[in-house]
Amino acid sequence: MVEHVEINAAYQIGELLMSNMGNQLVSNIFKALSHPTRLQIIRLLKEKPLCVCEILPQLESEQSNTSQHLSVLKNQGIVDSKKDGLMVIYRIKSPEVYQMIGIAEGIILRQIEETKSLLEKNK
Repeated sequence: MVEHVEINAAYQIGELLMSNMGNQLVSNIFKALSHPTRLQIIRLLKEKPLCVCEILPQLESEQSNTSQHLSVLKNQGIVDSKKDGLMVIYRIKSPEVYQMIGIAEGIILRQIEETKSLLEKNK
């Protein structure tokens, strides 16, 4: 019985993801990843959780702007935060994001190789 419930739940989730609402949810994740500053924040958090005071010096951004970027990432479930005294510590909540970035980098590398190959053919 439990197995049937799990299969049914998985089917319903799959149906949701194939719907317009599911497309919107996926789109929201990609939008959250679509800003260079947010990608930089994600890369900084790969090593360890950091507070804004540790993230800020490594970005060319104001604190309010950085906080907005962190908020976007948090709203999409990509990062999480916890208070530690006066500091707010951010960490990656969804490590799958690194696979997504890796896939995008792979696409870019393939495009570069294809362009190089075309240029060499046209010499």
